[in-house]
Amino acid sequence: MPKSSKKRINEDDKKFLRVLQQNSGDSIENIAKKCGFSKQKVGRIKKRLEKNNAIWGYPAVVDDGQFGLKKYLMLLKRTHMPVTPEKMEIPIKGRLRRELEKIGISIDFSFLIMGDYDMAICISAPSSKELMILSNKLSSLFGDNIADVKIFDVLFPLQICGIDNPNIDQLKEFF
Repeated sequence: MPKSSKKRINEDDKKFLRVLQQNSGDSIENIAKKCGFSKQKVGRIKKRLEKNNAIWGYPAVVDDGQFGLKKYLMLLKRTHMPVTPEKMEIPIKGRLRRELEKIGISIDFSFLIMGDYDMAICISAPSSKELMILSNKLSSLFGDNIADVKIFDVLFPLQICGIDNPNIDQLKEFF
């Protein structure tokens, strides 16, 4: 099989991405060693994947508890009312995210999902008080488009962004 076949490139990309996800703060040299590739090859793969938007960014995985924050999971169920183009501009332009950051809320991830609910949002906030502000904000902006909201406290993160919790021993406290 030729070195540059699509299958080989795809396998190399996946290997690089697995290593990168767990070591994004490492140097290209260390990532290359962990992949078994040259620095030049890792540089080419990284540059190509960034250019194609296959890599969106490089988040730091943070222990929220050390900063007085808690994680919450919010599930949203939509109504059958269509969302107006003006309302769609709110999340697309990042206006809601900027407003939430002012009150200490950050959205760690959000996904459209299929099932009993339509969206899952993981949130970091100082307390449930800020979640009430978020809930009221969502209600005022999208009230006719939201049928139900469920909020859950995250008790213990096992893994975030492919990174195992370094305090995994504390999991025993929950069982």
